[in-house]
Amino acid sequence: MTEKIRLYLADDHQILIDGLVAVLKTNKSFEVVGYSLTGENLVNDLADKNIDILIMDINMPGKDGIEVLKEFNSKGFSCDVIVFSSFDDIKLIKEVLQLGAKGYLTKQSAGENIIEAINTIYGGEEYYSKSVREKIFLSFTGKEQESATGFGGITPESITDRELEILKLISLEYSGKEISEALYISTNTVETHRKNLIKKLNVKNTIGLVKFALKHNLIHQ
Repeated sequence: MTEKIRLYLADDHQILIDGLVAVLKTNKSFEVVGYSLTGENLVNDLADKNIDILIMDINMPGKDGIEVLKEFNSKGFSCDVIVFSSFDDIKLIKEVLQLGAKGYLTKQSAGENIIEAINTIYGGEEYYSKSVREKIFLSFTGKEQESATGFGGITPESITDRELEILKLISLEYSGKEISEALYISTNTVETHRKNLIKKLNVKNTIGLVKFALKHNLIHQ
């Protein structure tokens, strides 16, 4: 029997929790092990639970999602976090990603994207809803400039042909499975290349790879 993905939900609206539970129960590979309506209860409850993914709102009474993420980092909680929020402000998005969240969904898109997001993140990748991706890309291309020492002096010429192929496909929002099918390689090989690129370019995550590709116009080459 395949091991289920253990999920925990946190939002201050019971009706939204109930709706998410109903959606998630349609997938037999998921198990919702609990939920909280406040940030304080969330932190206390998770100390006694073994979960894979926390799906969490930002605005909660007692402790908001930002405070919860900071406390997770200080206590060494190991679960992955998907933030889902009514807000898609770029400053908020960047803050939660810097604090270690692996996904960000707007509540407007959560119903249609939540199952894909869970499976993607459980598979070791990151996931962002469409409007969030657009905000991130726009901030990288239109509002932020890299310093002269950005990326540790790495240039596109420092990347192998295979790495360049994978970097382009990542930037075009291909999933690991889609990249493996397009290049006729295994998903494990794709993930190895992705990790090597992150290390080589001295970035923190997939968004950092996209930022590099956009800076050097690799998407359109």
